[in-house]
Amino acid sequence: MKWAKMAQVSLRPIDNQNIYECIALTVARDQEDFVASNVKSLAEAYVNPTLHPFGIHDASAHYEENPTMVGFTMYEIKHSVGFILRLMIDKAHQGKGYGKAAMVEVIRRLKLHPEVEIIGTSHRQENETAAKLYENLGFTDWDHESAKDDPGERYLILSP
Repeated sequence: MKWAKMAQVSLRPIDNQNIYECIALTVARDQEDFVASNVKSLAEAYVNPTLHPFGIHDASAHYEENPTMVGFTMYEIKHSVGFILRLMIDKAHQGKGYGKAAMVEVIRRLKLHPEVEIIGTSHRQENETAAKLYENLGFTDWDHESAKDDPGERYLILSP
């Protein structure tokens, strides 16, 4: 069996050099209801120090001074939970494996934090693409307390 090579990504913090590139990222029109805007996410991160926003870059361009940002992700570390709040890949870069590679990298980073005992995420119930991605990475349904407040959201936990 021949295995396809997975895309490789690097995550870089959002700063004053790349914020406008991050804001300019967009998803396909049919995905807009599934992902919060990057402007909203960055505003939340500005006032909440438990949130960690990153631009997703193709790792093959890692050593370039200004590599193209292909997506955005943000996670939170709080109460022993590493929660992946945001994952979006720009519509021009979808279908190239960046989403899976970014999730693998975020999970790797979260596992480096000794205080993180659980890794979780969520997605809109009708977002079948996210469901498939997360399930393929080992996430399973999580009876999280927030699920009671938002029945349209599906909460997942990474199985050990």
